[in-house]
Amino acid sequence: MDALRLVALVAASAAVAGLARRTPVPAPLLLVAAGLAASYVPGVPDYTLDPHIVLPLILPPLLYTAAVDSSYLDLRANIRPVALLSVGYVLFATVAVGWLAYVLVPDLPLTAALVLGAVIAPPDAVAATAIARKLGLPHRITTILQGESLVNDATAITAYKVALAAAVGEGIS
Repeated sequence: MDALRLVALVAASAAVAGLARRTPVPAPLLLVAAGLAASYVPGVPDYTLDPHIVLPLILPPLLYTAAVDSSYLDLRANIRPVALLSVGYVLFATVAVGWLAYVLVPDLPLTAALVLGAVIAPPDAVAATAIARKLGLPHRITTILQGESLVNDATAITAYKVALAAAVGEGIS
């Protein structure tokens, strides 16, 4: 029964993605909205993604597709904004979200709040590029977004590991 529900969810996702091609709304936005709506439907099971499967098997093909679509020469010409966004923005967002969570949740330790910040700091690589193309943004901005999306996950994973090590008391080395 669970396998049938999973197949139905995948089919519904494919249908929403197909529907998105016929609307002016970018597919990632429709998929997120449909996912949020489906989460409130009674009977839809909760699924948990295993990070040991997602990180080595799902994330690399997505990043590879983004890398193939990008131009090395364009990325090299825009290295400064790409670096500032992929490293600077992710670290800034990690600290800002962590500090805000620390201030708003009284019993949350700062190290745990920084772990939360590192988890939600990086923007989605595939969605940002798809939305930028759908909106018709200038080529330079799309190139910067693509370059940023190729590096931001590495920055966020590193920040996450450092914050997690500090949270569990292993220290930073």
